[in-house]
Amino acid sequence: MSAQRIDGKQISESIRKEIAREAEQLKSQGIVPGLAVVLVGEDPASKVYVGSKEKACHQLGFYSEVHRLPESTTQEELLALIDRLNAQPTVHGILVQLPLPSHIDEKAVIDAIAPEKDVDGFHPISVGNLVIGDDSLLPCTPAGVIELIKRSGVEIAGKHAVVIGRSNIVGKPVAMLLLRENATVTICHSRTADLPAIARQADILVVAIGRPKVIRRDCVKPGAVVIDVGVNRLPDGKLAGDVDYDDCLDVAGAITPVPGGVGPMTITMLMKNTLEAAKRIGR
Repeated sequence: MSAQRIDGKQISESIRKEIAREAEQLKSQGIVPGLAVVLVGEDPASKVYVGSKEKACHQLGFYSEVHRLPESTTQEELLALIDRLNAQPTVHGILVQLPLPSHIDEKAVIDAIAPEKDVDGFHPISVGNLVIGDDSLLPCTPAGVIELIKRSGVEIAGKHAVVIGRSNIVGKPVAMLLLRENATVTICHSRTADLPAIARQADILVVAIGRPKVIRRDCVKPGAVVIDVGVNRLPDGKLAGDVDYDDCLDVAGAITPVPGGVGPMTITMLMKNTLEAAKRIGR
């Protein structure tokens, strides 16, 4: 029997309707959620992402600023802009699109963003709060993964979750969020011995390794929930996840497609973080 297809587009739209309602309530109090996005250079994928974020702001009635800076922008100039945005009352969230040009230190830039405006959830204070379980703005893709699981009717508490990938952007924070939901969590990576055997123990399998279709049915426990965070472009131009969707479809209990799974959730959770930041700053 084929697995349930977890529809990220549908779930994302549902969350955006909730965000729009809350944003209208805030506006009645004189607060318009505001997001500033900073793009340095001409990276094609980054330009697409920034355009999508700008469009989402307009659709939800948020205030939006996009700062498109040349590749030659110095680190000092970028830090000066962030300093101005930190102090700007109409901006509740600041996102600097990564990757940055090689002459700019990403860590210095992330550290410069005020934690209360860190809608990417990458600032060390945000990460520390995530680890210890304190209130914080959560990294967008990992938070989207949790929402996909919950809104698909899956109970996380008591389940064994296996996360394949240990990046600071997805693997580590999604493991922390699964722990927060009372799952038992195992993290696998490139040095893990007999990864398929460990993956097969997972009630919930989250894959974020950036290699197309490497996770096949021999890694999936029958009936498991499989969340594929990977987005890879194949030689023929098509997109594929880290999971071989077709191969795993009749083993998994529920599975996200690529595209149309985790992808739509990331910008939606960014909008949710911007709304949350506006609520906190506007108090």
